[in-house]
Amino acid sequence: MKKQHDFTQGSILKQLIIFSGPIMLTNLLQTSYQFADSLWVGNLLGGNALGAVAVSSTIIFTVLSFVIGLNNAALTILSQQKGRNNEEGLKKYLNAFVVILTFLSLFLGIIGFLFAESLLQLLGTPENMMGAAKSYLQINFLGILFLFGYNFISTVLRALGDSKTPLRFVLLAVILNIILDPLFIAGFNLGVEGAAFATVLSQGMAFLYGLIFVLHRKLAPFSLPSLPKKREVGLILNLGIPSGLQMAVISAGVAAIMSVVTGFGDDVVAGFSAAQRLDSLLMLPAHALGTAVNSMAGQNIGVRDWERVKGIAKYGVIYNFSVMLTIGVLVIFFAEYGVRLFIQEEEAVRFGTRYLQIIALCYPFLGINFILNGIVRASGAMYQVLALNIISFWVLRYPLTALFSSWFGDTGIALGMGSSFLISSIFAYSYYRFGKWREKKLFTKER
Repeated sequence: MKKQHDFTQGSILKQLIIFSGPIMLTNLLQTSYQFADSLWVGNLLGGNALGAVAVSSTIIFTVLSFVIGLNNAALTILSQQKGRNNEEGLKKYLNAFVVILTFLSLFLGIIGFLFAESLLQLLGTPENMMGAAKSYLQINFLGILFLFGYNFISTVLRALGDSKTPLRFVLLAVILNIILDPLFIAGFNLGVEGAAFATVLSQGMAFLYGLIFVLHRKLAPFSLPSLPKKREVGLILNLGIPSGLQMAVISAGVAAIMSVVTGFGDDVVAGFSAAQRLDSLLMLPAHALGTAVNSMAGQNIGVRDWERVKGIAKYGVIYNFSVMLTIGVLVIFFAEYGVRLFIQEEEAVRFGTRYLQIIALCYPFLGINFILNGIVRASGAMYQVLALNIISFWVLRYPLTALFSSWFGDTGIALGMGSSFLISSIFAYSYYRFGKWREKKLFTKER
């Protein structure tokens, strides 16, 4: 239990730095997991197979987005119960989450397996990729319980103040996947199906190891599953559904922005895609800090310590700003080297480099969104965070990108995106400062 933090007392900045560090590493490992997967499939099986995996992964990511939404609800509910030191409440809601996620994973697994081909047809999967994509998707749907499982265990531990232990599970999954991918793809000659089996087996082993480790060390009060109460299910769905929809809004927003980018031709698309891959790495600290403040604020909201919540927000914003500003300055100088890791075509490199250099100093403002939305989310105000995400992507980011690109050509893509980061951070601050999220009470009838 030493690895768990009580965030209701002690130095906020020290806790933030210590707690967010392992989350950053975990997120980096998750990114490297997908990178290694693509690397093996592309090199051993070629572009066609990589395309099949990429199309299938879009569907898997959509499902995972909803899981992340439910996990955000778990983070909020369980961290508040931890802050209130309510062991019985913690046990009840843990049980309710286990039952709901087990049922949901089995349901989605069966539906996904049966309708894999229909889903791929909806995405317009080319006929020459359909067979491989269908097999890859069906195998992943069969193992979806493992994906749900090890993500949930990590979320539970973070809610209780432990960000180091989840690092073990993800590290195991990454190492196994790197070993099993070439073994299953080429060694056993299973092709794309081998890549899917390697993924499911890696996640399965990480889930089982995580479950045994947590139960043996008694890191969380798991018990034999029983039918949860209507109130518990209601609260979880009331928080989980809008939280899942937030991810859908983000995914759809990214797709809409890509429709603006594709209008400028292949070089801009290639340059933008390379820049986005770097973006996903560069934003890891801000993502991690958003998750960290969610847990930290959740525990303090549980005991209604608003001064400490305010301190977490303040230090979170300052820490984010200093880290993301440093990253932004480095990007200005080294953007071209980063882009060239992915592409070599000169026009594409030129666009990707210029895009990153323009947007680099706007990273801290996007980070503010993650921090302040994480604080608001910790109160259980999920519909309000959903509204802020809709404003961020659909009122600001997509329209401004389209407008600026019509005025300034392909340079306008970065100008539109960057300005949307700045304006959306003002919206996030305004709601954090003046919104009624502090009035939200998740547990009224129990201690």
